[in-house]
Amino acid sequence: YAVGPNGSTVFVSPANGAQQTPTPATNTALLQQLEREFRDIEERDPSMAEGFRVVYDREVPFELRPADSRDHDVGALEGIKVKILTQGEDSSVSAVRIELTSEADLFFHYTCLINAVGFTQLREDQKLMCEFKEFVVTLLKMCNRCIREPNNFLAVLLLNSDGSASLEFIQNVEYKFIDLLVLPFRESPDHIVKADITYRYNAVRSRLSIMTSKLQDVTALVKVRPQ
Repeated sequence: YAVGPNGSTVFVSPANGAQQTPTPATNTALLQQLEREFRDIEERDPSMAEGFRVVYDREVPFELRPADSRDHDVGALEGIKVKILTQGEDSSVSAVRIELTSEADLFFHYTCLINAVGFTQLREDQKLMCEFKEFVVTLLKMCNRCIREPNNFLAVLLLNSDGSASLEFIQNVEYKFIDLLVLPFRESPDHIVKADITYRYNAVRSRLSIMTSKLQDVTALVKVRPQ
């Protein structure tokens, strides 16, 4: 392998056509190149505008319910992609944004934005015990518990007809449900939804192109050319 003019890894075929076996150094270089190229794709994410950075991006099991439903036992279970972003340095986060999207519905896009002032009101209303600087870690733990312990920890998204929604984190304790945290969400504006769909589509295409190119390089590397 050699570094091309654009910084990409290119395969240099052996002059004698002998069989080449990938070495640990070659494998490491290939993985590092893949990480750099994938990182470049992630940095094009429109969610990272205005100094935000992604600290969590996982699919979490959600129960989706209409907010005006009278039967609270009925809800559609769906995997929702939860993306948590922070603005500012780790030691002085100024805002937290949570984005909810769905692979089943590309136009499903809800956003919650909370700064220090908004969190103070949230903490007073819900009698939360954590500080704003601990809020992100608390969110991550709740999402991960919903993944690891779905019978004990639930994420319920109540959808209103006016485009608003409420995300409730609930703990099941001996047949009693306890509300741990409730977050307000809104449907994202059309321009944000379109930008996100475009990015996700282009990101899939770019990753596929990169992997196809690297697979061709590896195939060429181990191929025995006829004399």
